[in-house]
Amino acid sequence: MPAKLKKGALVRVIKEKLENSTEATASDSRFPSYLFESKGEILDMNDEYALIRFYVPTPNVWLRLDQLEAVE
Repeated sequence: MPAKLKKGALVRVIKEKLENSTEATASDSRFPSYLFESKGEILDMNDEYALIRFYVPTPNVWLRLDQLEAVE
C-alpha cells in the first residue's frame, strides 16, 4: 500500500493502525473524528512519514505511511 502513496495523493487514516501505534501511546488517544471520516492530502513525505493536510481548520499532521490508505 505505501508504494501507491505519493505527494498530492488523497488518503484516509486507518483507525486500527493509528490506535494501536507507539504514537498513540505517547499522546492523547482520543483522536478527532475527522482523521477517520475525511480525506487528507499528502503535502510532503520522507521514508516513513507523510505530512497530511485535512480540509478542516486544523494543523497539518505527520503520520506513518502504514497508517494511511489511498482513496479516490
